[in-house]
Amino acid sequence: MLARFLTRFVLPFYLIASLRAEVLKPRVVVVTMFEQGADTGDKPGEFQFWVEREHLDRIIPVPAAFHSVRANADGTVIGIVTGGGNTNAAASIMALGLDPQFDLRQSYWLVAGIAGVDPADASIGSAVWADYVVDGDLAHEIDAREMPADWKTGYVPLGKTKPYEQPPLVQDYAAGQFYQLDSGLVHWAFELTRDTPLVDNEQMKKRRETYTDTPNAMRPPFVTIGANLASSTYWHGRLLNQWANAWINYYTQGRANYVTTAMEDSGTLRSLTNLQRAGKVDAKRVLVLRTASNYDMQWPGGSASDSMSGESLGIYSAYLPSLEAAYRVGSRVVHELVAHWDRFATTLPTVERK
Repeated sequence: MLARFLTRFVLPFYLIASLRAEVLKPRVVVVTMFEQGADTGDKPGEFQFWVEREHLDRIIPVPAAFHSVRANADGTVIGIVTGGGNTNAAASIMALGLDPQFDLRQSYWLVAGIAGVDPADASIGSAVWADYVVDGDLAHEIDAREMPADWKTGYVPLGKTKPYEQPPLVQDYAAGQFYQLDSGLVHWAFELTRDTPLVDNEQMKKRRETYTDTPNAMRPPFVTIGANLASSTYWHGRLLNQWANAWINYYTQGRANYVTTAMEDSGTLRSLTNLQRAGKVDAKRVLVLRTASNYDMQWPGGSASDSMSGESLGIYSAYLPSLEAAYRVGSRVVHELVAHWDRFATTLPTVERK
């Protein structure tokens, strides 16, 4: 009688409790920012190729995050959708990092999403490994119609009284204005992926041909390194492109060059920095890969409004090719880290730089 009771009631309860107590220790966390509809089987957003091709079939609810986590069969790779903008990204990454279902202390993080690109530096369809991420939201602002005549912009760094006033503020309330990613890891990822074949097509070629004053914009897609500006405001145009270059140059004191613009990465890195202080993650193990779905400004002779109206979600000049680039380039890093975990679990990959 006792044996029957144990078999019918106690043992199943024990097994359920054991399953609930499972803690995943992923080798890589793939971070995407949006998905169009379902995670599989329809028009893709940033997450879908990862779910389908990496077989992220296990769904793990994380109630405080924007989207459930998905994992592959052995839990070595997990993925999440943060939601758009810096606030969503920060909240979702913090929710994941504090969730007891996961041990992320040795995990590598790959942010893989699309972006606008500076035509001076790269072409649509290209893939850019970020060496710096600079926040574009934390600032003072005066409407350009009311700013002093000798100012080039009404956007003023926090704690300053005029644009680009030196030195850049480093007080606590401006912490998180910029992040430098681990240089050895970034250059290792670049060297590993620099020869990745990227998608090109006639539509992209026609768009490239209009950017006659920027040779890099006219090149076929390629892999490169450059800084990312993270701003929840979707900005566009030649003058704001000049601001983005100056803003990144200012905060990094000339060490970085603006290449891509996106909406979430400083929020993600803020959470990972805080989670590292709590002993939950290693913030050195972070890579940010942004792939160019569109140029961030108009072509010579064009207007900013005409350029922006032709570049909206789902119909960007290189929307599908940029999603493909994010997976093709990013997955090479994921597979390398997973396959050689005996080495990379304790030692960050790097390359010798001359």
